Amino acid sequence: MSIIKYIFTPNYDKYDGVRPINIYLLRLFYFLMAAFVATDAWVAIITHEGTWDRFHAMAICVWAAYATLGVLGLIHPLKMLPIMIFMIFYKSLWLIVVAYPLWRTGMLANSPAAEMAGVFMMVPLAMIAVPWVYVFKNYVLWSKKKSAS
Repeated sequence: MSIIKYIFTPNYDKYDGVRPINIYLLRLFYFLMAAFVATDAWVAIITHEGTWDRFHAMAICVWAAYATLGVLGLIHPLKMLPIMIFMIFYKSLWLIVVAYPLWRTGMLANSPAAEMAGVFMMVPLAMIAVPWVYVFKNYVLWSKKKSAS
């Protein structure tokens, strides 16, 4: 079997019917979370001096926690899908609630939110990596077999 055919063919034995390309992309995202988000968040926590602003501290702690848990996604990519869904949800929500109104009024460019908006605009790439049929079957629809265990 060619490598191209292999990565795009659902693998029922190893990955519960998820295509290997999705597994590889998920692992890439989990790695990026650990390499960049977790590193930045933990450095901010460890090197912080003085009193924290409670909302800023909450954001940094959430980033540190979800990105650090993403390390487990390198080993168990499907079991850690809720971390990916959380990331997609909060970034999309932020883009809608914060970035879009700024952009609509012409105030996003050169604002403190511009850099974050640029990074968060990559969220469709994460959406492509997620095996949505698997998510729907395993997290939305509860089969009798799953709820019995």
